[in-house]
Amino acid sequence: MTELAFHFNAPDRLAYCCRLLRKAVAGNARVVVTGLPDTLAQLDELLWTFSPTDFVPHCQIDSEAQVLAASPVVLAPALGATPHQQVLINLGQSVPEGFERFERVIEIVGLDDDERQFARARWKHYTDHGHAITRHDLTLKTSS
Repeated sequence: MTELAFHFNAPDRLAYCCRLLRKAVAGNARVVVTGLPDTLAQLDELLWTFSPTDFVPHCQIDSEAQVLAASPVVLAPALGATPHQQVLINLGQSVPEGFERFERVIEIVGLDDDERQFARARWKHYTDHGHAITRHDLTLKTSS
């Protein structure tokens, strides 16, 4: 069964996602990030600029087959035919269709009230379907 984790109270979801992707790539993980097209466009730009010393190799889902196969991070607004199913990071508002194909799903939740409401609905969906969820409160990490 897919392992699910909610990382919540992220002050800046996209910056946190960049750091998480950097760590995942350093650990040889293969990640698909899903969300609204505008969000993925912002993440794409941020992945090029968030650190002057790090590069997180990534591509869009509509890239050439060779690029998709070589990229450890794929940005995909929908999960149709993704090149790998190891880790999925959801930046979207709803449960991604096909999430159960992935070994792990990470939901990143910020501080916005609307965003929290969408996250609560996703949490309910997962638990209603028998998934156990690991909680990571990012407030506790930054305050210690």
